[in-house]
Amino acid sequence: MNKPEMKIGIVAVSRDCFPESLAVNRRKALVETYAKKYDAADIYECPICIVESEIHMVQALEDIKAAGCNALCVYLGNFGPEISETLLAKHFDGPKMFVAAAEESQNNLIQGRGDAYCGMLNASYNLKLRNVGAYIPEYPVGDFEDCADMIHEFIPIAAAIYALANLKIISFGPRPLNFLACNAPIKQLYNLGVEIEENSELDLFEAFNKHAGDERIPAVVKDMEEELGEGNKKPEILAKLAQYELTLLDWIEAHKGYRKYVAIAGKCWPAFQTQFGFVPCFVNSRLTAKGIPVSCEVDIYGCLSEFIGTVVSNDVVTLLDINNSVPKDMYEESIKGKFNYTHKDTFMGFHCGNTASCKLSFKEMKYQLIMARALPEEVTQGTLEGDIIPGDITFFRLQSTADNILRAYIAHGEVLPVASKSFGAIGVFAIPEMGRFYRHVLIEGGYPHHGAVAFGHHGKALYEVFKYIGVPVSEIGYNQPAGVRYPTENPWG
Repeated sequence: MNKPEMKIGIVAVSRDCFPESLAVNRRKALVETYAKKYDAADIYECPICIVESEIHMVQALEDIKAAGCNALCVYLGNFGPEISETLLAKHFDGPKMFVAAAEESQNNLIQGRGDAYCGMLNASYNLKLRNVGAYIPEYPVGDFEDCADMIHEFIPIAAAIYALANLKIISFGPRPLNFLACNAPIKQLYNLGVEIEENSELDLFEAFNKHAGDERIPAVVKDMEEELGEGNKKPEILAKLAQYELTLLDWIEAHKGYRKYVAIAGKCWPAFQTQFGFVPCFVNSRLTAKGIPVSCEVDIYGCLSEFIGTVVSNDVVTLLDINNSVPKDMYEESIKGKFNYTHKDTFMGFHCGNTASCKLSFKEMKYQLIMARALPEEVTQGTLEGDIIPGDITFFRLQSTADNILRAYIAHGEVLPVASKSFGAIGVFAIPEMGRFYRHVLIEGGYPHHGAVAFGHHGKALYEVFKYIGVPVSEIGYNQPAGVRYPTENPWG
């Protein structure tokens, strides 16, 4: 749910002083190679023409639009016409990439030489002249198999870019008191093409009350019971949670307007529990599992980050606090000598109970311990607790700074198979050189405590997405390897 299916139109281009057959045959071979390696439904071969002129450009553009393509691959079968090919990218409304054909054989370097290696330079220069953004792979010149791989790698990047241009974020309520860290200017959302609808939590409460007695509640309760299994420790709260889930789903349908995709920045405290009578963590986790990320504490850019991660990874994500240090005795007993991490490489990622059940090693419905220290326990029920499944992760966030600058960070790491011995949705995380990354990227960059977590290593695609949407490369932080100093790092240690 809630993420695009991509169809990439492949348009071959040719300089009119080169044999057109070079571009034609190379395009056909590329498409055949892709279909053998990947899903042929991902791509569309534009058969109308080889683009050599502006008239051809218009014909190709109309053809790929009619074919339902929502992304474009400009394929330099030879040197290519720098004006027409970049005009094609300019006028195509969607994510685009440029790749170029390598020469095939030393036995055909007279009539069969295409010079696309050279043509890619002119294409990139013309894109900058026209202020046209496009994805260009790390090494964009390759044979048919290389280019097929590049196009396949473009799919999650293109999906995220396309989805952002069709996204609405729905938020409820101001951020809780003392949570200014989750407050950021929304101007950059509009710059990215994202719509936002900000609502009062009172509006949400009214809608929730109108769903009392909804005839669909028993079916949702049954679905919740099946998901929780033996972890259904708070059955008395499920009807209210089901009522709330239906409230959010109905709100989405009524308010998404012309947008195709939706994400939610939700409120969960301090008045939420006493008025609604529960905490929404389990419902948030269920919607996130359906591909509709719901962030906590009205964290709008956390919600945006989750959505990007959902599309790029094609998987469920979560939002966690970069929360607490791993005790030294836990490190000595369970990590040291078993995993190649120092104590400073480790930390615990935690949130109250918003992580989807499919990403937990075990699960139980509980009450929110921190809130219950100041409130009656019965109004803090609704958290989904358990240790997060071990395996590779990507910790990342896209953020607008207080002075309205887009900034992001990305770090590869893993959740260790170490028992947390704590509460909430929680895991023992390890990121190489985390201590230095924490100090010189997270703290120095002014990031809040929330980070999005994608399961698997997706840094390469996320980096390209952030570049494409306009995050300055200098503002994309990552965990520098040992021996590579951060600009703010004391050279004497």
